[in-house]
Amino acid sequence: MSRAPGRSELEADSPDAAAVAARVAHFYETLTPQSLGRLGDIYAADARFEDPFNAVVGKGAIRRVFEHMFATVDSPRFVVTTTIAQGTQAMLAWEFRLLLRGRETVIRGASLLQIDSSGRVAQHRDYWDAAGELYARLPVIGAIVRRLRRKLAAPGA
Repeated sequence: MSRAPGRSELEADSPDAAAVAARVAHFYETLTPQSLGRLGDIYAADARFEDPFNAVVGKGAIRRVFEHMFATVDSPRFVVTTTIAQGTQAMLAWEFRLLLRGRETVIRGASLLQIDSSGRVAQHRDYWDAAGELYARLPVIGAIVRRLRRKLAAPGA
């Protein structure tokens, strides 16, 4: 059995994580309300998706998360800045760009993807700092979050 250099025998029968990660990155960078119909090309039927606000299972539930995003956020778009893939996992570092109170805002985060044997995402977990990246920019609660962060920060940090 021939296999790609550097891939174990178990990984040889698995989809190429780098190719899947590139496909997922392109999907997110070109995401629109109309492209949500292609979620089935990216996610397994029973995929799990989790971020600081959502924990859902299934393509329909994942679609509703993004439908809600488009309904409530002005000009949302993703820019993938780094892709790392190994075995059946991939990590995408990204910037989520949106308008917040008329000003462009950038939220930085990363997504950990677990890829199934069909080359679709079985688990998607987003990591980003909701307090520092979002709450601190909001009126009223932002002042509280910023004050709390200053109080808890190490001296000189």
